[in-house]
Amino acid sequence: MSKEIKLIDLLTLETLEKGLFRGQSWDLGFRALFGGQVLGQALHAARQTLPENRIAHSFHSYFLLPGDANKPVIFDVESVRDGKSFSMRRVKAIQNGKSIFYMTASFQDPEVGLEHQFAQMPDVPPPESLESDIKHYERIIDQMPIRMREAIAYHRPVDTRTVQVIDPSNPQVQEPKRYIWMKAQEALHGDISLNQEMLAYGSDYHFLATALQPHGISIRDPQLRIATIDHSMWFHRPFDFDDWLLYCTESPFSGNGRGMVRGQFFNRQGQLVASATQEGLMRKVRE
Repeated sequence: MSKEIKLIDLLTLETLEKGLFRGQSWDLGFRALFGGQVLGQALHAARQTLPENRIAHSFHSYFLLPGDANKPVIFDVESVRDGKSFSMRRVKAIQNGKSIFYMTASFQDPEVGLEHQFAQMPDVPPPESLESDIKHYERIIDQMPIRMREAIAYHRPVDTRTVQVIDPSNPQVQEPKRYIWMKAQEALHGDISLNQEMLAYGSDYHFLATALQPHGISIRDPQLRIATIDHSMWFHRPFDFDDWLLYCTESPFSGNGRGMVRGQFFNRQGQLVASATQEGLMRKVRE
């Protein structure tokens, strides 16, 4: 691919009419549309309808149907409420005339308040000492499914560096924790909302896979059916996603065909800037 692939282009939506937007899709080589795309685009769609200067502090979302990565997505934004300090929006994502996703997002005017942090950033190697995940995948590209080989360029806009690289071709039983440095490859110029949208996109990388680690199952196991059910996120303070953030994920529970994961994002100064949770389908079936 000769054209540089930019995440900001994916998040730039076409306005169809008031509260109605259309976003293009990327095929990342998965069985369905990448959930992070819908998260980032839905948050961006909601932002287009807000009073000036309000920024997201949380969203809660449900994935209803698998999305088609070869088709655009329509976003229908409902303005639920605009108060003195907070705004709420409900976003519906549509493909083929069906709702595939719902998000409820809350936005706030920035203000000063009581502040504490009861979360500690783990001591891990710095990102400069680690190899980019994309380079690891390039080395084993012959072992990857054809769709993943063809889509590898679409994984470049977010640089991810896993502290302990997990080889999907040789899964081992491990505790359900994973540490990943990540950052956007584009300059974001301190745009708080754009940083949030890109982090929402990146928050879906390797998230649910953390719940597979105690079971020694590869994300590429042909008998595995895995899909996001819901995804929530909280933004605690402004951050720069064009600098490194450490994504600390863990899975406290899996059962009943589902796995739960939670994550924390720290900047390089050890400040907690965002948190996320996700639950997803984890089911083994017979071929």
